[in-house]
Amino acid sequence: MIQLRQKWAVWMLALMGSVASAQSKFPEGPIKMIVPFAAGGGVDSAARVVAKQLGTNLNVPVIVENKPGANGSVGGKFVQSANPDGLTLLFSASTHALAKQVMANPPYDPQTEFAPIARVGEAPLMMVIAPNLPQTKLSEVIAAAKQSPDKWTAALPALGAASHLGTLMFAKQGQLNNLATAVYKGTAPALNDVAGGHVQIQIDAIIALQGMAKAGKVKPIMVTSAKRSSVMPNVPTAVESGYPKFVTESWYGIWTAKNTPADRVQFLNKSVNEAVAQLTKAGAFEALGIEPVVESVEDFRKYMAAYVTESADLLKGAGFKPE
Repeated sequence: MIQLRQKWAVWMLALMGSVASAQSKFPEGPIKMIVPFAAGGGVDSAARVVAKQLGTNLNVPVIVENKPGANGSVGGKFVQSANPDGLTLLFSASTHALAKQVMANPPYDPQTEFAPIARVGEAPLMMVIAPNLPQTKLSEVIAAAKQSPDKWTAALPALGAASHLGTLMFAKQGQLNNLATAVYKGTAPALNDVAGGHVQIQIDAIIALQGMAKAGKVKPIMVTSAKRSSVMPNVPTAVESGYPKFVTESWYGIWTAKNTPADRVQFLNKSVNEAVAQLTKAGAFEALGIEPVVESVEDFRKYMAAYVTESADLLKGAGFKPE
């Protein structure tokens, strides 16, 4: 028995040594971080901050590449099909998790065909409207949209994104059963059309909207957090505006190809969590309006499963049909 235990101990030490050796050599080269939306949006901004810190910590380049299209699935498919070596990552938002719920022909199942790495943060949503509109309060926007529904269209950066779910919640809370929507290839092009008055409303992560809102190019109306955001403290919450059930948020995560070795997934989880902690301490996340999240791979997996279930119920209740 003692000899067996000794052999077991030797075997475990050898295994631990091989894992440590694999991790010490990883990453061997540059890491590619794919953002499945256009540059300049909230997901892109968050990805670039994380990529820079991660690259500094690992002493390798972490290169952000934008691959927009097909509701984020072009970039998603690129990562799904990549060599499962942990060197190609997907940085996306909650949109990625809902591909099966919002696409008529989804190219993959996000819960079973990717390896989750880490969820990095959460951010409240903010509603902005075209700057030429006279409304300044949520109640005024709802009243105007009810009175002239043909004159109000909401921009959707992607189907299944937090912005989409937030817009559904807005329509439900305001009893706007016929609110028109227009789908875009990311936040930036949608926001440009709101600024130009081509569409009237956009509800999206505050990280993506705050710049143009502060510059007066779009008009902020409310935020969807339970309390006001430190990024734009003068903007009231939906709760303050008379809609106590209108509380929701966006979130950001990192995934890689499904069959990536478990030791590499754990290494990346630890590395991303360290980067998030450093960015939080430096105030970089606060400046973007992001609340940091540091959790294990398994925590992320469970969170995503619960999020998909809850979101599917919301989409079904709104009568949404996959497109």
